[in-house]
Amino acid sequence: MIGHCLAAFGIILGVNLMPAFGPPTWSLLVFFRLNWHLNPVALVLIGVTAATMGRVVLALAARRLRDHFPPKALARLGTAQEALESHRFGTMAVFVLFVISPLPSAQLFLAAGLLELPLVPITIGFVIGRMFSYSLYVTLATLADKSLGSALGNMIGSPWAILVEVVLLAALAALPLVDWSRFIRHKSGPDAVESDPGAD
Repeated sequence: MIGHCLAAFGIILGVNLMPAFGPPTWSLLVFFRLNWHLNPVALVLIGVTAATMGRVVLALAARRLRDHFPPKALARLGTAQEALESHRFGTMAVFVLFVISPLPSAQLFLAAGLLELPLVPITIGFVIGRMFSYSLYVTLATLADKSLGSALGNMIGSPWAILVEVVLLAALAALPLVDWSRFIRHKSGPDAVESDPGAD
C-alpha cells in the first residue's frame, strides 16, 4: 500500500510538471482508486499535494524563463501585469479562476509565472479547488465500478480536450507579443495625479 502511494505521488507529480498535454490529475486518481484501491482520503491528499508541487515548479520555471526574453517582450509582459493589477477585481478574479476553472492548470501556472503574479494566493486557490474536485471524482470512483474509468478515459483524449490545450498554449505564447497598454485602467479620483496643460 505504501509503495502504491509513493508510486501515485511520483506519477502525479511528473504529470503536473508537464507544460501541456498531460492527462488530468483526476483521471489518474480515478485509475488509482479503481485499480489500486487506495484509501480515498489519502488519495485526495496525495493528488492535491503532488499536483500543487508540480504546478508551482512550472510557475517558478516560467518566472526564470523571463530572464531569457528580449527587452521588448519583457516590457510587454510587464505591461500585461500592470493591466491586470490596474483593475479593481483583477487579483480576485485570478484567485477565483484558480479555484473553479475547469481549464487545464498547466498553462494558468505558466502564465502566472511569466506575469510574476503572487503565487501564494494563486496556490491557495488551486488547493481549495482541487480538494473539492478531486474529492468528488474519487467519491464517484468509490461508488461506481470500472465502467466509470472507461467512460472517463474516453474523455481524456477527445478532440475538444486537445483543442482547449492548443488554444491555451497559443494564448500563452501571445502574452509577450501583444501590446497590453490599451487594457490598463488609469486611476481616477483623489488618488489620481491631475495635470493641467495650462498651468504654470
